Amino acid sequence: MQWTSFLGCHPEKVRRAVRALVAQGLAVEEAPADGIHRIGRVCRIKARRVYRALGAGEFFRRRRITSRDVLMRRLLALDHVLERPRLPWLPTEAEKVAAFEALGIERRVLPRRTYRGAAGNIRRYFHLGLPLALDAERAIFVHVDPGYETATALRAWGAAHHDLWTMLRDRGHGIEVVAVTRTWEASRRARTVLGNWARDPRPSELDAGIRREIDRIEHVLRHGDAREIEEVCGTIQGGLVRLSALRKHARRQTGRGLFNRVATWRTKRLRRRLF
Repeated sequence: MQWTSFLGCHPEKVRRAVRALVAQGLAVEEAPADGIHRIGRVCRIKARRVYRALGAGEFFRRRRITSRDVLMRRLLALDHVLERPRLPWLPTEAEKVAAFEALGIERRVLPRRTYRGAAGNIRRYFHLGLPLALDAERAIFVHVDPGYETATALRAWGAAHHDLWTMLRDRGHGIEVVAVTRTWEASRRARTVLGNWARDPRPSELDAGIRREIDRIEHVLRHGDAREIEEVCGTIQGGLVRLSALRKHARRQTGRGLFNRVATWRTKRLRRRLF
């Protein structure tokens, strides 16, 4: 690829780096996917040991460009990440899964796809490989539109992430969603979808554990005998205090929107490079 304008590097330095990789048999230069024009040639790292040295072995299986949508999606994702180098991006599937498990979020709520093959079924999490950043306070999810004609892919991506977003929100994490696009039309579609998500008036489902505790305390205070009240609440006053705290938490939880921020971001580098 012509990394010269894309990365802002000196053209000759880029050419020397590419020639060195090719000369050592670590990379090859090839034409981009069919239908993509005016982006030069693609430099593809093919040596497994390079991926291993970078601690990114999972990317070895993604080294081949399978379609123009895949190539453009990866370019747009890289373009967006390069604009925000200081964010705590999680580049690999393993890092993403481990980060959410560290927050106590089970794999069952993570977006995933099962691939079926002769060797058996393989389950991949965050299978599109889209940018995701996470720190102690917020999570940033990025969707990339390589040139779709509808917002169907964005809606499906949101549906696949909804359970994860809900659990993050209930744990106090801020959630930001960014839609990366190439064209004005795609940006307009994405803004409509994200705007609907942000304005969704439906309250979140109250945590089942909190709901059960509220119901139990209310039942005991209304119908329980002294022994049951002591067992559940300690004292009537203690039960009332606990009940008040739980109700306040429930109001905060159900009154809070799912997202702290939704936004679209339109590329400048790849805007004129059409299919």
